[in-house]
Amino acid sequence: MNKKELIIFVIFTFFVGFLGAFVGLKVMESKLVTNENIKAPAASEESNVEDENMQLIQEAYELIEENYVEDVEDDQLLEGAIQGMIDTLDDPYSSYMNVEDIKDFNEQIESSFQGIGAEVSLVDGVVTIVSPIKNSPAEKAGLRPNDQILKVDDESLEGLDLNEAVAKIRGEKGTEVVLLVQRKGVSKPKEYTLVRDDIPIETVYDEIKEVDGKKTGIIEITSFSETTAEEFEEALTKLEDNGMEGLVIDVRGNPGGLLDSIEEILHHFVPSDVPYLQIEDGNGEVDKFYTNLDEKKPYPINVVVDEGSASASEILAVAMKEIGYDIVGEKTFGKGTVQQAVPIGKEKDQNTVKLTFYKWLSPEGNWIHEKGVKPTVEQKQPAYFYTSPIQVEKTFVLDQNDEEIAHAQTMLKGLGYDPKRDDGYFDEATKQAVESFQKDHDLQVTGEIDEKTAGKIETEILDIIRSGEEDLQLEKALDVLYK
Repeated sequence: MNKKELIIFVIFTFFVGFLGAFVGLKVMESKLVTNENIKAPAASEESNVEDENMQLIQEAYELIEENYVEDVEDDQLLEGAIQGMIDTLDDPYSSYMNVEDIKDFNEQIESSFQGIGAEVSLVDGVVTIVSPIKNSPAEKAGLRPNDQILKVDDESLEGLDLNEAVAKIRGEKGTEVVLLVQRKGVSKPKEYTLVRDDIPIETVYDEIKEVDGKKTGIIEITSFSETTAEEFEEALTKLEDNGMEGLVIDVRGNPGGLLDSIEEILHHFVPSDVPYLQIEDGNGEVDKFYTNLDEKKPYPINVVVDEGSASASEILAVAMKEIGYDIVGEKTFGKGTVQQAVPIGKEKDQNTVKLTFYKWLSPEGNWIHEKGVKPTVEQKQPAYFYTSPIQVEKTFVLDQNDEEIAHAQTMLKGLGYDPKRDDGYFDEATKQAVESFQKDHDLQVTGEIDEKTAGKIETEILDIIRSGEEDLQLEKALDVLYK
């Protein structure tokens, strides 16, 4: 089969109907990666309508190949045709992947990769951070869920698909990348300079704390990869063996991952009399999935979430919520669809389509897509968690009024240097707060906010955030666990 025939064949196999080839697929027995048991659909006996559609496709291809004013590679036409069909779906989670994209995709699922360490999605056509990965350059730089990435190294991402955008953001360890980021509630976009690094996929962290005289376990899950379910079971067993009397599961900033990983985790908690998950296909048919668990755990449990909790994290949160456990924090991201990565074409290791096949529903049949999971106990973090970096184009001084000053005031208050206001007006109290901060941190005491002072304020705030010293959401989860 020559390249021209391959292009027409691949286009046609998409056209005839992708979903028809997947009847009987058991989602819960597969991973969201290339699956050898799933084959791209082959053309069936063609109806007159299909013949006409094939003719249209072939004529368009030949017209471009023979008459376009510049040279066009067959691969360009092939990938463009596939991408064009996917674009018409208006689904940020469906995408075409070539061999390099497949490699990157599998690395994020399997072990480690190099880059800035942030899960991103297309939201209304804009590359948007779902969540930075724990201890990654993105987290350390202060990037947050729902930050929009507008440019990479001064190149606009407008019009790019998600794979193209991610390719520009990722890179080798040690290389520098400058992101222009728009944050919700902030009028002007700001630049973040990050140094790419190895991003290990260590997904489960556990500890035990004394709360009201009770041994309380905390298990943090940062994503759902191939090893997560096993890591979680080991952590849970260890905590139970140590006499744990209550459990907090922390999935804040967890962008999701493998479906069967969260399935195995839910088998520890959801009793067999209710489904832990429902899957709905394109025809509206629903499969329900159950555990073989006799009863719930004998100790209290709650789950901590935030706006960066997405996909598999939301499967966990809503299942636990609907069987009676508290969900603490902020409303989650809102991703309620399931994708499969399917190889297509003659060379099955060369081209793949990641396509949305299903909706996932809660135990009660609710679809949280674009709605999120609302906590039963709402709790925000301190105000400085939500501020934007201070962008200093010119030193801020007494009697100025600027949005950047407001960010500085919020951070200073969080650091214990209360300027008594956070409206962006640089008054005498703000000057005194700046002077006290500068004196305590061996800076020149001017009472003005220059780049050096602003940078030190940001560094101190990020250190507090990463340390967990004032984690109001976790504190609230621990506070309500035994009540």
